[in-house]
Amino acid sequence: MGALDDHVIVRVPDQLPSLNRKASAILLAILIELAEVEALDGPGERGSMTAEINHDPWATLDDLLGVEVGEPVDEGIGPVAFYGRCSTEDNQDPETSHGWQLSNARKFVEPLGGSVVAEFFDVGQSRSVPWERREAASRLLKALKDPGRRWRAVVVGEGTRCWFGNQFSLVAPKFAAYGVDLWVPELGGKFDARNPSHKMLMSVLGGMSESERQHVQARVRAAMDAQVINEGRHQGGRAPYGYKVVDGGPHPNPRKAAEGYRLRVLDIDEASAEAVRRIFAEYLSGKGDRAVANGLNRDRIPCPSARRPDQNRHRLADGWQGSTVRSILENPRYTGYAFFGRWTKHETLLDPDDVAAGHVTRFRRSAPDRVVRSRLPAHPAIVSVEDFTQAQLLRRSKGAGGLRTARKAERSDRPTRRSYLFRGRIRCAYCQRKMEASPRKHGMYYRCPARTLAPGSPALAEHPPSVYLREEPLRDAVNTWLGGLFACDNVDRTVAALVASQGGEGATSGREVARQRLADAEARLERFRAAIGAGVDPAALVDAVNEAQAQRAAARACFNGVATR
Repeated sequence: MGALDDHVIVRVPDQLPSLNRKASAILLAILIELAEVEALDGPGERGSMTAEINHDPWATLDDLLGVEVGEPVDEGIGPVAFYGRCSTEDNQDPETSHGWQLSNARKFVEPLGGSVVAEFFDVGQSRSVPWERREAASRLLKALKDPGRRWRAVVVGEGTRCWFGNQFSLVAPKFAAYGVDLWVPELGGKFDARNPSHKMLMSVLGGMSESERQHVQARVRAAMDAQVINEGRHQGGRAPYGYKVVDGGPHPNPRKAAEGYRLRVLDIDEASAEAVRRIFAEYLSGKGDRAVANGLNRDRIPCPSARRPDQNRHRLADGWQGSTVRSILENPRYTGYAFFGRWTKHETLLDPDDVAAGHVTRFRRSAPDRVVRSRLPAHPAIVSVEDFTQAQLLRRSKGAGGLRTARKAERSDRPTRRSYLFRGRIRCAYCQRKMEASPRKHGMYYRCPARTLAPGSPALAEHPPSVYLREEPLRDAVNTWLGGLFACDNVDRTVAALVASQGGEGATSGREVARQRLADAEARLERFRAAIGAGVDPAALVDAVNEAQAQRAAARACFNGVATR
């Protein structure tokens, strides 16, 4: 040091990383020693040594310290779990779908040292269902918590089949919390939560999945609507009660026809169609839904679930119900025209307070503008368009007043455990309603309670709280009267009176009949006008309107002819 200058200039490389105090002191001592050597050896050697340190300072330091640094070894991805999904909306064989998704996943991870050791595959699950509510996906999430699992990463075959909307942002943090990597083919590698581009791409991927699903639904619905409107094609599902599905010839699609597919159409099942005609006839005669159902049960007519148990496994087959009659009365397919879209799927939140819980599918009535009808009859009709229209107008008129309108109607033919001699034949003198049976221990009564009258009814002014009539005195009086009519002395007179009651009508009665026919025809035309105003297609009522107009003209001519006699 004595031969050297008082000051030794030490050059510290710019790329030298920051060290702790001890390491810095060691490095400084080494550099000072090197500088002294360079000062003794000369400027040429000193410049080469500085260049070497500047080039790779850690290599020189490792040589001086005798440290051996190993090269990093890439072990690859290692064992991974595969997840895929196939829904019924895809119209794809689940086995085929599983095969190609698994193949895509393996082609993606095997070149990187990955091997699939576990598989999770959902079948029949819509992509809109959250992972927690999918069978295989929920098992995968539970397996994340198992420290003994054989895999440390998850790979998917196609991202759009696995995530929908914002599902990825809700699932990815769970994998990160347990140290499990997610390998997505659309990303070209492993998902990195610190990479904003990855988050943006997965968000876009979820939006594309949602958009794809909605586009498929819209295209399928538009195609089915066109088939119903233009061809009247039966779109599958259970045949309405009164119909059966029969072979309609080769499929109109040439490719499907070549594969052996056949067109399916509806045809009348006479055994059950007669019950449908009876339902409409009794309802138009004034009976309610329950009264019609009770009559069918008394006559032991099989209900829909009893006649076709294979199509109604979700029913108890325990007889006709009022709701069953109502569904038949409201089904326009009995007119012979094809209808589609009366009921549709609606997705509602499972829990409005927890949006992440996802949606559930419910069937609800569609808006009128979503229902389509064939332009021409598509299958044989069980009831006429006229009768069906009258039934719908009658239902609307009953439903317009709510409970008040229902209370004005006569009581239905309800099932009872007892037999009542004058059931449905005794009317109250105050309100003209049928009196209901009221059994007591000491006898049978018929009563009419005022509380069941509609609020504001004029009959309430004079109607007692309850009107009772005992059956026994009435029964004895009727029996005495009938016995007198058919006594030996009165038989001829009674028979003559019965024959006279069946005789021809006079001019006065003929005029009344003609007036009634004319009034009925006018009422029918008025109902048709109301139906058209309510939105019924006028083309569907052309024949019925023409027939009503002809009957009105005939009734008017008959009425005028009787009046001029």
